[in-house]
Amino acid sequence: MNVAFLDLPRPLIRGPALRRALIAGARRVIAQRETLNKINVFPVPDGDTGSNLAFTLGGVLTGALSRRTQGAGDLLRRVGEDAVDGARGNSGAILAQFLTGVAEAAGPVRALEPEALARAVRAGADSARQALSEPREGTILSVITAFAEALEQRSAGDLGGWFRRALEHSRRALANTPNQLPVLARAGVVDAGAQGFVDLLEGIDDFISSGAVDAVGVADELPADVEAAQAHGELGEGDPAHRWCSECLLVGEALDKPGLRAAMTALGASCVVIAGSQTRLRLHAHVADPRALFETAARFGHVDGAKADDMHAQARTAAGAVGVAVITDSAADLPEAEMQRYNIHMVPARVNFGDQDYLDKVGLSTAEFYRRLRTEAVLPRTSQPPPGDFRRQFEFLLSHHRALVYVGLSRAVSGTLQSAETAAQRGHPERTHVFDTGNASGGEGLLALRAGEMAVAGADVPEILTELARLKPLTLTWALARDIRHAVRGGRLPAWAQPVVEWLGLTPIAKVKPAGRLGMAGGLFGKTRVAERFAAYVAARTPRGKRWRLVVGHCDALADGQVLLSALQSRLDIAQGWLVETGPAIGAHAGPGALVVSLQPLD
Repeated sequence: MNVAFLDLPRPLIRGPALRRALIAGARRVIAQRETLNKINVFPVPDGDTGSNLAFTLGGVLTGALSRRTQGAGDLLRRVGEDAVDGARGNSGAILAQFLTGVAEAAGPVRALEPEALARAVRAGADSARQALSEPREGTILSVITAFAEALEQRSAGDLGGWFRRALEHSRRALANTPNQLPVLARAGVVDAGAQGFVDLLEGIDDFISSGAVDAVGVADELPADVEAAQAHGELGEGDPAHRWCSECLLVGEALDKPGLRAAMTALGASCVVIAGSQTRLRLHAHVADPRALFETAARFGHVDGAKADDMHAQARTAAGAVGVAVITDSAADLPEAEMQRYNIHMVPARVNFGDQDYLDKVGLSTAEFYRRLRTEAVLPRTSQPPPGDFRRQFEFLLSHHRALVYVGLSRAVSGTLQSAETAAQRGHPERTHVFDTGNASGGEGLLALRAGEMAVAGADVPEILTELARLKPLTLTWALARDIRHAVRGGRLPAWAQPVVEWLGLTPIAKVKPAGRLGMAGGLFGKTRVAERFAAYVAARTPRGKRWRLVVGHCDALADGQVLLSALQSRLDIAQGWLVETGPAIGAHAGPGALVVSLQPLD
């Protein structure tokens, strides 16, 4: 038994031992994340509770728990802060608020007596419950409350026995969750978030018993629950009016938590969790429109770390039997219907106007991007998703698929691919495969579409990668810019190019070159019938005797896009053609009015 927890005249829980106990607990949860994902049916069956808890505690492991400490109170404060900063999902946000409440009640002490820890845990349980707009029994809240109640009933004996009795009380509360939530009873499982909290306690108990902090190879203890969840066929895709699981971190002074909660109620949000302190709040909610949530949150403080997960896509993934998952980034332009049909996931890039960051196509619609591009004095900037955004989605997908293929934006024009590679190396490199399309916009989208089709048909990773490598040089993309001022202002073209182009009356055309960059390919003189003449230009340079897939993208130029699509369909043998609004990857540089054509042979 670890000496830090022996029965002493005045038993104390000191910082170093507390740190090692929390490390053991966090590692236990991370080791169990796939099991937790598989039994996740409440509040929505999106199969990500384990991943969310693992990410929340992973941030604590690499932050507060990675540094030695002497004071238990300071350790708990830093654990709470890191948990709030990295909280993911409903259960992650609740756990973060619990840890924050524990820290606030404990205060800046060097060591904790058992009675003080019991009071702090009770305060944390109350704080976690207050973080929810609609607290429900049968969830992680019930188990946290049971743990707090048991700790308050300390009797004579060593600290290990005291903690173990509280753990047993928590296990009984976990077993009771199906009696409190009918959806759990129907699925034949316990609540996933509640199970995650018990896993945390069991890891701590392992440390108390043995002093070991590397007990990560634990066996799954819920085989019956897993089988029941996998066999349960009535989970659906969640509430369609609250499709997006949205989160952000709010930073400021004297943050108005009641006001923020009232604003979320007015927005019609569900599963609202507001966790943190007066200076840092983690907001989690399920909404129909994440843009409205982020805009509302920005009224209360600076919005950072925004994310929004499509729970419909997650539910399809959790319920599906496809072996290989396909994921792309928001630089790919593809109709939403096709992405849903083949369950193609997307990691959004970041777009910022001045100091305000947005998630491309999620936190900022393409239409709103062009509206602001026309009216804002500050030029927008795009940046690749950080590795953490990729890692979070990779972890979720790999908990439901044996492998994944990321079909990414050309390495030559962005660091997005490198960000994905970094995430893959830190996770499961043997199961994560990164493919450089050497393309963008509709070209990248067409390659992702082909990968999705093959995955649904049962192809394995080598077959998908071989087909993508074959199609890569055959997938063609051209872009036409009506106004190059945005490219000049953004530094993509030299300043002298603008007066020359204007003097010549030239509408420049660029093409994605074999090296993966857009390069000048030609131009059209004059400003009349541009869409029709662009179609003729592309058709004249497209190999004959083939059937094609076509994506036409427009940058806030719907009428021209329709003309271009129709003109190409009349000039080429088009088997499938789609019209989409091209996102910031092209639009930020080509500007409003730009047109994009991407073609891919079907044979």
